Amino acid sequence: MSRVVVAGLQWGDEGKGKVIDLFSEEVKHIARPQGGNNAGHTVIVKGREYRFHLVPSGILYPHTKCYIGGGTVVDPASLLGEIKGLEEAGISFAGRLFLSGYAHVVMPYHREIDKREEIAKGGASVGTTGKGIGPCYADKVNRLGIRLADLEDKDRLRGKLERVRSVRGIEIDVEEIADEYYGYGRELAPFIAAVEEKIFEACKKKEKILFEGAQGALLDVTFGSYPFVTSSCTLSGGACSGFGVGPTQIDRVVGVAKAYTTRVGNGPFPTELAQEEISLFPDHTAAREIGVTTGRKRRIGWLDAYMLKHTMMLNGADSIALMKLDVLDALEEILVCIGYKKRGKLLAHFPISIEDFEELEPVYETFEGWKSPTSEVRLYDELPSKAKKYIRYIEQYLEIPLVLISVGPQRHQTIWMDRIFEGSR
Repeated sequence: MSRVVVAGLQWGDEGKGKVIDLFSEEVKHIARPQGGNNAGHTVIVKGREYRFHLVPSGILYPHTKCYIGGGTVVDPASLLGEIKGLEEAGISFAGRLFLSGYAHVVMPYHREIDKREEIAKGGASVGTTGKGIGPCYADKVNRLGIRLADLEDKDRLRGKLERVRSVRGIEIDVEEIADEYYGYGRELAPFIAAVEEKIFEACKKKEKILFEGAQGALLDVTFGSYPFVTSSCTLSGGACSGFGVGPTQIDRVVGVAKAYTTRVGNGPFPTELAQEEISLFPDHTAAREIGVTTGRKRRIGWLDAYMLKHTMMLNGADSIALMKLDVLDALEEILVCIGYKKRGKLLAHFPISIEDFEELEPVYETFEGWKSPTSEVRLYDELPSKAKKYIRYIEQYLEIPLVLISVGPQRHQTIWMDRIFEGSR
């Protein structure tokens, strides 16, 4: 298989960073199609933690070439800071990172609008990261956006800023912003390239490409738990639109899901634990449930397999990476949601509106916990029998196979079920 998309099947934070890191060892090209620095991946290598927001985490492997596509939105200062931090950690970027000039730029007024709108929404706020991602995408759709390619020409940039000031009716210092962002453009110029052509040529040569999804299916702007969503397409299809790649070029879609469910920010969460969370997951840090981007504690709940069936369909996932099984090691019993009831009636379809989630009652299957550590297990057959029963049930319910099981944050803490990349890069 040459071209694979990795997509989150929940509300983000599924562990995609580790999956992408594992797959990156076997591929030549890693491509980030959408989102901005509101997303975050954590990769741990030899005890050292690397945090990524926009740079593809495959940059850790010196043989890779990494791409940031036209479907992303780029905060230049943040990206330059991320690059600098990784360079200080010994990572080389020369001839290895390429940015699409089509990518839109997050401007300072986008961040201000984001924060102001969140405050205005009060109790109905989405719980955004406040990084200006939504307003930047809004300007893109409203045809007021500024793209990376615009930063190379100060007069052009100034003209676009004047138009933003006029149409939006906001007070901005055009000259100050033009000076600052033209400077960013000069710093980023060595990275800006014809990314779409490079990806097309790699497809033609049947070289291995990994499309690195950000966030998760239920945060998708169209099919997520709207309006508690992000502002871009987080589904596997976003890999195509984010790079101008036709769907015929995609060979496989690997969905990523935790062995339970988490969510950051506001919005519906049918299997969320209430008081039980205090005793079952007393230490968010130990469970690695602190947001990389926000630093916020994640809301925690049981695995929602009914939701996964829905998001697998939306993504066309043909296999699943099951993450953080080890977090469940100490539990006496573990629940899996297999459907929803409302007023005593089983729902026939996954809810669309957030109002439809009100009064939902999850339908659970209950499993005995295995009460045994799994973090040192490397072969499926060596897992506790009750853990294998839990995993088999998930596979059978979802009707697709597992590609790997993660039992810890380190690369080696992985149980491989299917090596999807084989042979030369």
